[in-house]
Amino acid sequence: MGRDLRALFSSNDWGVAAAEAFTNRQAQWELVAASLAEHLERVAAPGFDVEDLEAPRDNALVFHGIGGIGKTTLSRKLEAALRSAEQRPAQWGEPAWPAAARIWPVRIDLSRSAGGDFEHLVLTIRAALAGLGRPLPAFDLALRRYWEHQHPGEPLEEYLQRGGLAARFGKAMPQQMQSALADVAQALLLPGTVGTAAGALVGSLTRALRERRQTVRALAGCFRLADLLEAEPDLDTLSFYPHLLAWELHRLPVEKKVTPVILLDTFEDVGDRTHRDLERLIQRVVWLMPNAFFVITGRSRLQWADPALQGQLDYTGPAAWPGLALSSRPPAVPHARGFLPAAAPVRARQVLVGDFAPEDCDDYLARRLESDGTPLIPAPVREVITARSHGLPLYLDLSVMRFLELRRTGHTPEPADFEHDFGALIARTLADLTPDERHLLRSVSLLDAFDTDLATRTAGLTHQAAAHRLVERPFVDETPFALWPYSLHGLIRSTLRGADDSTDDRWTPTDWETAAVRALAALGQQWTAGPERDRLLLTGCLRQGLALARDFRLELGWLTDAAWAYVSDSVWEPVAPPAPAFSYDTASGRPATPADALAELLSTLSRRQHEHRAVTADRLTALTAARLLPNDLQEMAVYYLAKAQRDLGRSADSRRGMRYVADGGGRLAPAARRGLAHLARLAGDFPTAHAIVPALGWPGGHHRVNGDIWWPHGDMHRAATAYEAARTEAEQHGVAGERATSQAQRAFTLAFADPDRAADEIDLARHLISGLALRQTGHTIDMAALLRDAGTGRDVLARAHVLREEIRVSGVAIATAILELVVCFHQAVLGDDQGVTETIARLRELTDGGDYAYYTDIAAFMDDRPTPPGPVRWIDDEATVRERWRHLVLARRSLPQN
Repeated sequence: MGRDLRALFSSNDWGVAAAEAFTNRQAQWELVAASLAEHLERVAAPGFDVEDLEAPRDNALVFHGIGGIGKTTLSRKLEAALRSAEQRPAQWGEPAWPAAARIWPVRIDLSRSAGGDFEHLVLTIRAALAGLGRPLPAFDLALRRYWEHQHPGEPLEEYLQRGGLAARFGKAMPQQMQSALADVAQALLLPGTVGTAAGALVGSLTRALRERRQTVRALAGCFRLADLLEAEPDLDTLSFYPHLLAWELHRLPVEKKVTPVILLDTFEDVGDRTHRDLERLIQRVVWLMPNAFFVITGRSRLQWADPALQGQLDYTGPAAWPGLALSSRPPAVPHARGFLPAAAPVRARQVLVGDFAPEDCDDYLARRLESDGTPLIPAPVREVITARSHGLPLYLDLSVMRFLELRRTGHTPEPADFEHDFGALIARTLADLTPDERHLLRSVSLLDAFDTDLATRTAGLTHQAAAHRLVERPFVDETPFALWPYSLHGLIRSTLRGADDSTDDRWTPTDWETAAVRALAALGQQWTAGPERDRLLLTGCLRQGLALARDFRLELGWLTDAAWAYVSDSVWEPVAPPAPAFSYDTASGRPATPADALAELLSTLSRRQHEHRAVTADRLTALTAARLLPNDLQEMAVYYLAKAQRDLGRSADSRRGMRYVADGGGRLAPAARRGLAHLARLAGDFPTAHAIVPALGWPGGHHRVNGDIWWPHGDMHRAATAYEAARTEAEQHGVAGERATSQAQRAFTLAFADPDRAADEIDLARHLISGLALRQTGHTIDMAALLRDAGTGRDVLARAHVLREEIRVSGVAIATAILELVVCFHQAVLGDDQGVTETIARLRELTDGGDYAYYTDIAAFMDDRPTPPGPVRWIDDEATVRERWRHLVLARRSLPQN
């Protein structure tokens, strides 16, 4: 192993070690193949005992590294290569295990965005094994007992369907489990019907196992089965059931034997290094299934071999996990952009891919400089270095040298000494670049991401050769399918922007501003020359352009038109530039420049789908008061403030804002006139709202306004036709948000009148909203689903309660009132007089300000109750409206399922 002579000659007390870099995915495949071949050989050995809980485990292989380095891609590639030789990249070569071996891969995404939990993990493994075509009785019985205890009344089949497991692995698993229960019931000579309930079998089976009856000899070989069946069927007990799964797999006939390869991706989302509850459960699965092989990918190395974790996890220390032990990985030093233990022993089972994760930075710094086995760099200093390093090994090395230099001068290094950008990074980075490449590198440091054309224009060069050479450098990362495929390594970029640059061709502040002007213009050129309605290009240009205009106080220029394009589609992707978010005037607490104000406006509009409307209104109120935006963008802020005020029930304020925008005659004037129609409708003045519709046209959403008018009249088919026309117009104009919203409203109205037809409309609405940040539209679809099931026993009230809480968080008052109307329809269909009375009381309380007060009338119409005289002005006479709503209720009652 090599030595770091610079560190060695700085003091007699410090020792260093070296490691070789690992950058090759082909080598990663070879490591997987070799490790899996060893695993197959070990499992096939005569002395292997699947029930041995004391033997060390060597059935886990870990790839860890910084986010975005390609771990998920690697996990997916491995699954595909293990599943089919045709999907294995040619350069990976043939695996080292016997051709007769049956490998059974299953990949599980542990990320929070995937929405999985420990139950989902266990069920995924079992569902994947359903392809074997046979029950796994010991495990299936225990799992069925757990499910009936933890999810009473919820069929496992529905859970598998809802969670996507049925679509992914087929529907055989529940039938196999039921078959296992029936077989056990038959073996115990129990009535056939008992075999349908796991709980009824447990006592009889446990007694039979304790008594070693011949009738259950097939299961009696599982030594711990009786104990698991007697244990309380909670989540903790579930984590021990994989032992039963391993036992069942081990006793399969030779011709049926398989080796599961379970790929656990995004392991960093399992928890942090303080909260290990989920990690403990998952570790049990790995330990209790020694005949399965696990490939784990995450940002940090697993610490299971660390004895200090005893008590936090069940199985810890190097004796338990020799392949994961820290001692199996020599101290590392950087080389290129990756790491691999030098002269790594065969049993090493952790591989660091790419740059260091924070924990590995700290580990490296702690072990790089030691005295008598104790880290010389204190933890607070290591924390600062790690935070500023972006995981770049070179920065860690420079920080170590700085630490030694400070100590040599008699200064005790402190954290503040390392809040520092190393100019040496610039010198080293620029050392072998041509003048054009050096100029271009500084230019692209202004950008989050770029392509060769954008880089060339930002640098003001007339040829792209320098850009093509630059992107081949190791400090440029590539994401091939991204909008802009190239980006500078984070540390290199921040250092170029922030460090004192002592090179001969360093830039002045004017040079930086000139480059920023070029970069902003280049982004504008890419946007205007790109395909029409390309949202990815639009949001990318906006995000980068806003940051440039903000940081260098530039004129808005093309950003104004881009902002209008962003708003027009109602998709609402995040576009706020990264921190520092805005250069606010500290005296006023408001944005200081037009670019700040525009960034704040677009950020507020996108975040309003995830925030309470009161937060949106407060932010837009401050923004409009600052008056930093040009007139047309100022009207945009006023219009969306008026929408937020309407959602909050502040109708007078909303009406003033809508009137201001409508009278201005700008781009949002038609939308503001639509807003005035909505305000008339919510006040119960339907004739006035209807009279405005002809003047609205497509820009004012005339068809959707018509639908909004007719469904309160109980004329659902007329409303649905209007919403269909609105959806068609939105498709013709390419406005995805309006298309999804119109379809959601169509599904909602049809769900009152025709639940069977509404089911398809709801599915279409869910498809159209996919990928769009439209929270209120999502609530409308959920309410349509409730209406479809109104009058049935499909947990309508329980689902409504959950949805009520979700709506409360959004702060959209009208949505709560509509939901109560849905609940009232359900109760009226069931003939629940008390429920209808209580719901009408809630509606009266929600609408006591006057807006949407006619909802209480509609609720009374549903149950054929009298209504006091009120201010509502219907287009049709009240008797007709009453008859329509009552007919909807009676028609639903007549359906067979009701």
